[in-house]
Amino acid sequence: MALHATAFCFSGVSTSSQASRSSLLSVFPASRRCTVKATAFPSQYPPIFPGCKLQGRALPSDNGPLEKDESSLVVCFGEMLIDFVPTTSGLALAEAPAFKKAPGGAPANVAVGISRLGGSSAFIGKVGEDEFGYMLADILKENNVNNDGMRFDPGARTALAFVTLRKDGEREFMFYRNPSADMLLQEDELDLELIRKAKVFHYGSISLITEPCKSAHIAAARAAKDAGVILSYDPNLRLPLWPSAESAREGILSIWETADIIKISEEEISFLTQGEDPYDDSVVRKLYHPNLKLLLVTEGPEGCRYYTKDFSGRVKGIKVDAVDTTGAGDAFVAGILTQLASDVSLLQDEGKLRDALSFANACGALTVMERGAIPALPTREVVLNALLKSVA
Repeated sequence: MALHATAFCFSGVSTSSQASRSSLLSVFPASRRCTVKATAFPSQYPPIFPGCKLQGRALPSDNGPLEKDESSLVVCFGEMLIDFVPTTSGLALAEAPAFKKAPGGAPANVAVGISRLGGSSAFIGKVGEDEFGYMLADILKENNVNNDGMRFDPGARTALAFVTLRKDGEREFMFYRNPSADMLLQEDELDLELIRKAKVFHYGSISLITEPCKSAHIAAARAAKDAGVILSYDPNLRLPLWPSAESAREGILSIWETADIIKISEEEISFLTQGEDPYDDSVVRKLYHPNLKLLLVTEGPEGCRYYTKDFSGRVKGIKVDAVDTTGAGDAFVAGILTQLASDVSLLQDEGKLRDALSFANACGALTVMERGAIPALPTREVVLNALLKSVA
């Protein structure tokens, strides 16, 4: 992915000294291995084998153990699906001449993003026992993501989403998931051993919309909490998937105070506070619950804000030409969780936290330069090269 140094701008980083290069390399050592609109439509697909009735329980994957340091394991829970991204931006969905098939789903994006950055990750969720489902399982394996917790449902299809891209790279979604396999994960299908050995357990809110996945989500988070695992929450609001705006607000906030780390966007702040100013720190602080360790607010190309009990601030982002913003927030989350899983002390050290957020901002920026989420997620080397060019 070609980048130009003139496109980057960071706060708190010198742009002229060799010391800056040394500082970046010490923080991110190469040797460390550690406003959206949408329409929801029901899926109306023929059975996989016409005339045959499939029976049986969902099947686990047969992926073997990964050769990564699991002391910094991040387990991501929730949906994985296929995004169909138009090859031409700025057109209505019906006018798009063609679509690029891209694997997606916020928790899965984060899992792959972490692995690409050199971290250890696993995914827990359910897909259909269909070609798309097996393709997604293979994509996780190809990206060194542990998919032992992935399940296949013979009675439901893998979720699909068609994405409309505006000329500025922002998007709208049309979902096909009524019901899709991700909605049908059951509590007794959870890999609790995998959850309990994680350093971080990451999830969104889409898995809270319907049963049985809602109960599975709550049970998984409870198991993680009881095991002392750090809970990371990105609501990832997709309003039309909920029965109503009020049910979405209630659902998202129902698990708010169990999370240790929360990442939200400006739009989500406005939604959760029913129209209050997302740029007002006093408004943001209303969302900071007593047990929260870190609240992050992403601002797209402007970077992010951070809030802890002891300090708060802003880290500037990277300016790039956006092609597709799908997955940018997930790449950001992957960037910060990769750093956190290997060094929890950054939650108390503002300098370390700011450096980690500069890294996460770069992850998000690089992702918007290509179409699709998972295909665009950067490697650690690409991110480090971009950061080094910015201080050259």
